[in-house]
Amino acid sequence: MSKTIRIGTRDSELALWQANTVKSQLEHLGYTTALVPVKSTGDLVLDKPLYELGITGIFTKTLDVAMLKGDVDIAVHSMKDVPTALPKGIAQGAVLKRANVHDILVHKGSLDFLESQGTIATGSLRRKAQWLHRYPKHEVVDLRGNVNTRLQKLEDSDWNGAIFAKAGLERIELTPQDHIVLDWMIPAPAQGAMMIAVLENDDHTKEAIAKLNDTETEICTRIEREFLRVLEGGCTAPIGALATIENDTLHFEGVLFSLCGKEKISVEKSISLKELNGFGAACAKEVLNNGGSQLMKRIKAEIA
Repeated sequence: MSKTIRIGTRDSELALWQANTVKSQLEHLGYTTALVPVKSTGDLVLDKPLYELGITGIFTKTLDVAMLKGDVDIAVHSMKDVPTALPKGIAQGAVLKRANVHDILVHKGSLDFLESQGTIATGSLRRKAQWLHRYPKHEVVDLRGNVNTRLQKLEDSDWNGAIFAKAGLERIELTPQDHIVLDWMIPAPAQGAMMIAVLENDDHTKEAIAKLNDTETEICTRIEREFLRVLEGGCTAPIGALATIENDTLHFEGVLFSLCGKEKISVEKSISLKELNGFGAACAKEVLNNGGSQLMKRIKAEIA
């Protein structure tokens, strides 16, 4: 255990919290670690919607490069930010036990606007589409930046509210009192989970990281990301997915929305844990066969 495991991380408060969590767990097991903060393009460019930047991997590419160059040994990510296809030479080392999966609406004052017209902020196509599906009279504006920046932008604006992942706010103890849980909103695939990426040929570090893996979270996020991978084909789209395990059964719900939120194609299924092979892909193919293929073509054309 003499080798120091260098942990690459974005330098936002949330990313550092996640990296320090992994650091503490590894050191508890007797490993020596060091944090190596790295700026990502997603943190530096805040004046464009994520989909205009080529969202796939926008928060992970810089750390991927640092790992492949040998500057860091592992990278800690919010798993929902990680592309479904990892770069050559990099592997998923572990998925930590999942936190809260829900989105929340942080609001300013009264919620009366929910019954009339309002303005909501989010940088997520998935959140925007689901919000407009439920509240078609509302306006949704773009919101970028780390958690702290987005909370401040909301405070300084005339918006009625903004949508956040509950897990992120809870982790850095910034959950405002004025919020409601959007339990009707299907989360992003792997939302609430943290993933540790590691070099495929680094057996020492892979062995260490594997000890942090939570099997149930790994299974659920694998099914959700398989659904995402088959549906999106490298294109950003309003896709939600959530898998949960009860006894020996996995329950899955997946959705694809049009960008405007008017169209919704969903799938809801349960399956034995013994029969999971290809299940996420099968759910995605059901959505594609029910009009999802045509909808994805339109989404790609609108985003291009």
